[in-house]
Amino acid sequence: MASPGVGAFAAIVLIGCAQQTVAQPLTPFRYETQAQRHCPADTVVWLDFRRGRYYRKGQSRYARGFDGSYACSKEARESGYRRSLFGLR
Repeated sequence: MASPGVGAFAAIVLIGCAQQTVAQPLTPFRYETQAQRHCPADTVVWLDFRRGRYYRKGQSRYARGFDGSYACSKEARESGYRRSLFGLR
């Protein structure tokens, strides 16, 4: 039988691990200029909320549809959105 201290130690380790894996918050914007001001050194992308993908400027689905928003590409990747290869011109 394990001692009571082992269970408490395991709980502390699990809590510590959970705090380290917190994703960066995604900040969606209505307008492209707002997103560019938020992340001037990053590329602005169009998020497709339904598909879980993002599109770069120049792709045919960039800024299309009602289920999307502008965001920074780094934040989009860290939030689980995938880059779309579809729609390149």
